[in-house]
This record gives sequence, structure tokens and C-alpha cells, in this order.
Amino acid sequence: MFRSFLRPARPIAALVVAVGLAGCGAPGPDVSQAINDPYEAQNRKIHAFNKNRDRQILRPVAVAYSDTMPDDVEIVVSNVSDNLSLPGQVVNNLLQGDLRMASSNTLRFLINSTAGFAGMFDPSSELGLPKDDTDFGETLHVWGVGEGHYQELPFVGPSTQRDTTGMVVDFVLDPTRAILPRVDRNIATGVRIVDGVGARGRFSETVDSILYDSADSYAQARLLYLQNRRFELGMAAPAEEEIDPFALDTEGF
Repeated sequence: MFRSFLRPARPIAALVVAVGLAGCGAPGPDVSQAINDPYEAQNRKIHAFNKNRDRQILRPVAVAYSDTMPDDVEIVVSNVSDNLSLPGQVVNNLLQGDLRMASSNTLRFLINSTAGFAGMFDPSSELGLPKDDTDFGETLHVWGVGEGHYQELPFVGPSTQRDTTGMVVDFVLDPTRAILPRVDRNIATGVRIVDGVGARGRFSETVDSILYDSADSYAQARLLYLQNRRFELGMAAPAEEEIDPFALDTEGF
């Protein structure tokens, strides 16, 4: 089944990567400080759209969810969502040549899927296997691909050309899409969405301060996203706001 899934996915992924890599170049010698945003006018329009959707839909739902849902339930949902992401992370660990993290994430998945009751609990962390997220955007970085232009994507939020390419490839090549039956895939997607809504609620104060209290929410969101993403990739010092409210499972608003 896995091979039959990869067969049609390969040309799609190759096309996405080719298009993405064609536009991804380092914006300057000091990429840790540069802001490469030639499409700012268009990005601002999308930011306004995302901000409006957040105000009207996502924020009220997320705050209500966090206020009414018991913390233990939110933790379980987050644990299951994290566990579902591990097979894709193992693929990226291998593509990055990081065999240590590939082994660690494989063990995390096996332990949490069994002793953790399908990922509802996280015994692997107590056994010394800490969470260490990765994605295909980081894989491209390891391969030497520049981040390219800054982008704001509808319903997704801040990104870069490299990370947008990475998101698409991660979706297409997600092993759980090949392994799980259709019903279970739909449930997995629902869990990830609910976890993203919960994360928006948990970080509500931080996100609200950026979107609704900033003199220029677009510039503030762009700066924090780039600083935190570059810090994650080892390219820059941490931003003053170490929490990246846009690096949620829903990737935005």
C-alpha cells in the first residue's frame, strides 16, 4: 500500500519541489536579519483576510474551546496529534541524514502508540525521548535551499517559499495517509484541526497582542515568524517572543 501511495505522489512532489526551489534563494549575506518581502502589498491583503477570519471565526471558537474543555482532554488531543506527526518526521529525519533523531522519533512513535494507548499519553518523554519537531521545510534548509520570499497564505498565515513547499510535500508524503484507512485518516485530520484550535486558544493572549494590539500587525507577525523560524533552524538568536504563535498545527488562523 505504501508503494502504491508513493507512486502517484512522487511526480506531484517533484513538481512542487521544482517550482519551490526555482524561487527560493537566500535574500542576502545576513539572512538572519534580512526581510525578503517583494510581494508585501499582496501579502498585506491576505493578512487582512486572515485577520478578519480569525476575529470572526477562529478566535471565538478557540477561546470557547479552551475555556470549556478540561485541560486533561486538551493534553490528550495534543498528544495524539503529536504522535500522528511522528512518521512524517521520521521521513524528514532520514532525508536530513539525522539517524539519531530518526531512531528517537521511531521509538517515540512505537512507545506512545502502544504503551501510550494510541498516543493519548506520552510515556516516551519520561523515558528520555524528548519531542523534537521537524518538517520538509527544515529538510530543504539542510539541503542548502534558501528561504526565498516571505509569504502570507490564506487560512494558513505566515510562511516563506521554502516552508510553503515543505508544507505541501509533508502533506503529500505523509506516511499516515498511506497507512491509515480512510475513516481513520479523517479522524486523524479532525484531531489535528481540534489541536490547532486548542493551540490558538492556549496562546490567545500572545496572538491577540500581535494581531489586535500592534500598530502594524502584519509587520509584527512577519518579524516574529521569521525570527522564530530562523532560530528553529539555527540561523539566528531567539526572538524576544520565544513562543511562535503562528507555528501551530493549523499553521495560522
